[in-house]
Amino acid sequence: MSASVKPSPTPVRRRIVDAHHHFWDLGRNRHPWLCDEPPIAFRYGDYRTLRRNYLKADYLADAAGYAVQGTVYVETEWDPADPRGEMHYVAELVAQTGLPTVAVAHARLDAPDAAPLLEWQAAFPFVRSIRHKPRAHPAPGNAAPGGMEDKAWRAGFARLAPLGLRFDLQTPWWHMHEAARLARDHPGTAIVINHAGLPADRSEAGLTGWRTAMAQVAACPNVCVKISGIGVPGRAWTAEANRTVVLTLIELFGVPRCMFASNFPVDGLCGSFDEIFGGFEAIVADLSPDEQDALFRRNAIGHYAMGLAP
Repeated sequence: MSASVKPSPTPVRRRIVDAHHHFWDLGRNRHPWLCDEPPIAFRYGDYRTLRRNYLKADYLADAAGYAVQGTVYVETEWDPADPRGEMHYVAELVAQTGLPTVAVAHARLDAPDAAPLLEWQAAFPFVRSIRHKPRAHPAPGNAAPGGMEDKAWRAGFARLAPLGLRFDLQTPWWHMHEAARLARDHPGTAIVINHAGLPADRSEAGLTGWRTAMAQVAACPNVCVKISGIGVPGRAWTAEANRTVVLTLIELFGVPRCMFASNFPVDGLCGSFDEIFGGFEAIVADLSPDEQDALFRRNAIGHYAMGLAP
């Protein structure tokens, strides 16, 4: 090489804060959906490849194309007979490995012991939110109320704000009218919609129904959304396949109320980390660098009060 020719600098990796991922150690902790036979019905189909340990080293290997500044651990449907074990486990991970940065814990909001369990979880300095998937219909078209209308479930939900807790809501889009009522009735509780409202049906009718439903909840200022979990079984994860979903959510919620997340290792069933995050990058390439940084990093820091450098 000529002395006057300098080697190309190593590309600077994009900084990210992953707003939704999981860790599990199946040798230490029982997760019925990962350990029991037969496997449960799952929206991505056969998930047997997930039946392996997934820890920090595995995650960082998947995310090696990006500079991970922080992460949000989301509850993993831990053994229901041990409702406190998961946050003890996460506390060990935080102390020993530095990840995750913050966590979303699980508590059955309609359980008789919901109040003391929520108080116990809120005492962990890294716990920011609670997830309890409310009862939902398997398909649109059923007018009967879902779990968010249950009196006991709502009583549990009302305990979150006084404890400084958010709520991570995973429910299909045809229950978003109930989510909108919940958000209006509890304007002081931040609600984080998981996995884009689950827009699995990509037909014209399916996307129209999903968009209408998401517009209802987007009208509530205390609601934000994680853009993740948008893979479609049997189809490759590509920017083209998911462009409409991503851009519709940004249009409805605005950049400040959207966050990109990996949902790894689960979304590894649909594509690699690079394919998914590279797809996000391609979809929002026309946004300003500041808006892109907000989607990939800063919004998660703010919505989950992570205490990281903005």
